Amino acid sequence: MLDEILSLDRRLFIYLNGFGSEKWDAVFLFLTNQLNWTPFFLFLFYLIFKKVGAKNTLIIMGFIALLILITDQTTNFFKYEFRRLRPSSDPELNTFIYYVKGKTSKTFSFFSGHAANSMAAAIFIYTLLKPHYRMMWLIFLWPLLFAYTRIYLGLHYPIDILCGYLCGFVTSWLVLKLYFRVKEQYFSHL
Repeated sequence: MLDEILSLDRRLFIYLNGFGSEKWDAVFLFLTNQLNWTPFFLFLFYLIFKKVGAKNTLIIMGFIALLILITDQTTNFFKYEFRRLRPSSDPELNTFIYYVKGKTSKTFSFFSGHAANSMAAAIFIYTLLKPHYRMMWLIFLWPLLFAYTRIYLGLHYPIDILCGYLCGFVTSWLVLKLYFRVKEQYFSHL
């Protein structure tokens, strides 16, 4: 069963990665770099600040930092526990898949930290801002696009992305529970 799932995962990766083209490399390299998302992050920061004020914004930023820390450490644990080679590092794949030369990684593939972090943050922010902004669901375009860059670049399989999303969902759910409990006990006056 596991072999069938991994075989399907590889075939789906090959299909999705097959859309790669040199003319799009610069776009996907730009999109995969977290620093290039800074204007988007500042926009989200502004939306939060506008609705909840300075003190609550600082508290929320602290919880988002905790969320990212947990997803990062969870991702690292799984990567070094499973040690799944990235597609671009896999000798059975790297001779015929599309990947950007020089954009390889020495770390392992399972599961995607980009997917986990972006989904966790998107769910957390969506939950807090959805009562204030009816178009807040658009935030989920970010983790979808962000994660696809990893397949395009030959760095992750689809299962890596899906498991990263699952980790992000669970982590966000847990941190949201903690956030609402702490807010109710200590910051309900803010």
